[in-house]
Order: sequence, then structure tokens, then C-alpha cells
Amino acid sequence: MRVHALWAGVPVALVLMSPNVSADWAVNLPRGVTEVSQSIYHLHMTIFWICVVIGIVVFGVMLWSVLFHRKSLGHKSANFHEHTLVEIAWTIVPLLILVAMAVPATATLLDMYNTSKSAVDIKITGYQWKWHYQYLDDKFGFFSVLSTPQDEIHNMMPKDKWYLREVDKPLVLPVGEKVRFLVTSNDVIHSWWVPDLGVKKDAIPGYINETWARIDKPGIYRGQCAELCGQGHAFMPIVVKAVPKADYDKWVAEQRKQAEQLAALNSKTWTMAELMSRGKDKFDANCAVCHQATGVGQPPTIPPLKGRPITTGPDPSQHIYTVIHGRPGTMMPAFGKQLSPVDIAAIITYERNAWGNNTGQKVTPQEVLKAEQEK
Repeated sequence: MRVHALWAGVPVALVLMSPNVSADWAVNLPRGVTEVSQSIYHLHMTIFWICVVIGIVVFGVMLWSVLFHRKSLGHKSANFHEHTLVEIAWTIVPLLILVAMAVPATATLLDMYNTSKSAVDIKITGYQWKWHYQYLDDKFGFFSVLSTPQDEIHNMMPKDKWYLREVDKPLVLPVGEKVRFLVTSNDVIHSWWVPDLGVKKDAIPGYINETWARIDKPGIYRGQCAELCGQGHAFMPIVVKAVPKADYDKWVAEQRKQAEQLAALNSKTWTMAELMSRGKDKFDANCAVCHQATGVGQPPTIPPLKGRPITTGPDPSQHIYTVIHGRPGTMMPAFGKQLSPVDIAAIITYERNAWGNNTGQKVTPQEVLKAEQEK
């Protein structure tokens, strides 16, 4: 009786189920917004339906044999071997099926690996834990860093819709243009994966892997690192913004101008307040994932910055050297190639005056440039 009542409640539950909940029951591949992703989807569906037909035929024959040729109906099992026609059939038929699968699969793979005749070339470098995008044709680049507030990560405020999926600077691409990606890594193995683009390519130190995409319609498409790359693996999302060609050209011009302005900042005279403000923003984006927003670190693996001699001593030279070159054999990376001299100076100034350190010292971009030249 209870079983019947349980089954009777299933239709009611389905009717009352929220449409928003049922909309999340997506089990198939995304169709995507590129030619490659569409080809992958159609190839997947072709193989899927071939497997469905095979399953129906095989299990249908099995079920028919069990029901209509069972011993209770008086049937006796046949005993035969070396049936030439049967052996030819179960050799030729699977071969034809495999050929039917291999032809579209090979065509799709050849298309996926054809990176020639690209309109835009972008070098993608994985870092722990962020992405660097270098626009090779336009001579500028930038880091794309997780922008989820630390208060959300530490459950001190409600989580946003795009929790751990938002960045400060998305990768901007033109619609309708073939874009070639050169993917590599600066430290460990990462993997650049954007499902809607049909792109997933490993970023391996010392190697450059190639892939490409041509986006069909404007929009924002999200992905993430698909290779377990360490403690901050969950904190290096990918955001791609596809815009019309005219908007893309305008954006490129703005980025070139900003790159020139950033270079000019190295000679500017910075006040303590300016360095502290910029330093906090850059620290939260680049350092807080390990050292925590409060500077207490994660002992014993990651030491604190609060109250340590390196951040409170009278001579900041060792502090500058550590940020530029990192600490080999530890989780402290070298930021000399990741951040501009202005940003490094701002971060060090912030670390030497935040959380009660209060050294009253400021580090200038000129000091950082001098330290980089001395090595």
C-alpha cells in the first residue's frame, strides 16, 4: 500500500516542481557558440544515436530470445560453431559502424587542429592562480584575476551569482574572426577550458599548445582551469567577452593607450595614500588568497606578513627582492614578470603599513626598477 502511495505521489511532485529547478537538469553537452563546439556537439549526438540503435538491437534480440525461446516453451538450445556467414557478419558490421564513427570524428579533429589563417593571435599563460593574456599582434597584455571579494570566500557576506566565476579583466575577442590561442604555463600544469567555445587545452611549462575559436555571436562565456594546479585551483576562472569587430578595435586602442600610461606611472611621484590605496587592491587580487586579507597567512605552510621582520624591518630591500624573485622551494611565486613596478611598489608599501605594521615607509616604482636591474 505504501509503495502504491509513493508512486502515486511522483506525478504530483513533477507538476509542483519549480521550472527553475528542472531547468538545471542539463545532462547533455552545450551546443556552444563556435563552429568547433557545434561540430563537437553534432559528433557527440551522432555517436550517441548509433549507440542507442546498437543497444536497442542487441537488447531487443536478447529480450526476444529470453521470452520466446525459453525452455518452459519447449525450446532446446542450439549447438553450433564455425558458422561462416555469422562470423563474416559480426566482423563486417562492427567495421562499418566504426568507419561511420571515424569519418566525422576525423573531420572534426582535423578542423580543431587547423590553426592557420588566424586574424588574432593571443598567448595564454597560466600562473598560480591567474591567467595572463598577451595580444601578440597589438603588443599589449594583462593578467586576468579572480574578482570575487574575500568576504564572500570567507562567508562574511552573501555569495554573488558568479561566485568564483568573475574576473577583474575578461579576455575580449572579436565576433566572426578566427582567433588562435598559444597556451603555455609559467609554473605548473594548468588547462584553459571554455565549454561554450569548444576549447580545452593544457598549459604545460616549456611547451606551447595551439588551438583556435571563431565566436558566432556576442556575449560573455565562462570557463575555468580544468587541471588540479594547487591550493588556488578553484580561484582562477576564465571569462571571455565577445564583441563586434568595431567595438573590439576600439577596445584594443584603449588598451594600447592604457599600456603607455602604465609605463609612464613608473616615473610619477606617488604619495603614501595613493600607494596604500592601490596596494590594497593589488594585494587583495594577487596575494590575499595565500596570505589572507588580514595578513595572518596560513602557518606553517604560508607564513604571516603581520609583524614579521621582513615586513617591519628598517631596510625594505629584502622585502622587494622576495616579491620580485619569489622564494624557490616554497609557494611564494616571483611577481617580477607578473606585476608592473608600480603595482609591486604599492603592494610592498601596503604590506609594510597594514595590519599594525605601521613602518611609515613607502617603496617607490624607481626602487623596484633598480632592484629588477640589479637582480
